[in-house]
Amino acid sequence: MSEIERLRSQLKRLSLHSTAQIFEEEALKACKGQLSYTAFLARLIDEEVAAKVDRSIITHITKARLPMLRTLEEFDFTFQPCLPPARLRKLAELGFLDRAENVLFVGRPGVGKSHLSIAIALRACQARKRVLFFQAMDLLEDLLAAEVSHGLGKPIESLGRLDLLIVDELGYIPMDARRANLFFQLVNHM
Repeated sequence: MSEIERLRSQLKRLSLHSTAQIFEEEALKACKGQLSYTAFLARLIDEEVAAKVDRSIITHITKARLPMLRTLEEFDFTFQPCLPPARLRKLAELGFLDRAENVLFVGRPGVGKSHLSIAIALRACQARKRVLFFQAMDLLEDLLAAEVSHGLGKPIESLGRLDLLIVDELGYIPMDARRANLFFQLVNHM
């Protein structure tokens, strides 16, 4: 086994996958550019950290179960002139999470509430926050099933540990007293 193969194998064993992929090319660049050993190592570490952050963000987005990816930049503010773009950009800074504030988007169907919710959720994922997106009906059915099986505490505790819970389409479903009580318990726990 060559020295390069041995090094690549050991980097992978250490879960330094990005470094394992680029170290050979970066070593050649370092030789040509006459970089110091420290500068070469710093370049490898920078790339590894960036790759780990990217993987972390992708994991957060996957776990959030977003129905699609939408960004605030894609939102057509000319379609909704009553929405102040500056206020929504401020919301996208996620300060409301630190202040433990709730955010409600209220309006008729088709005005962009889901798009904005997903865009905020995506920003939270990029900030490596724990996020989960639910359609209201699915959330209520999950809570009802947990209550029936006498295990309501577990999902409520789990949801309570999230940084951001998006409940979409809440105003569009009829809610009987039982489901309303379950939703109240969840909100009360958050």
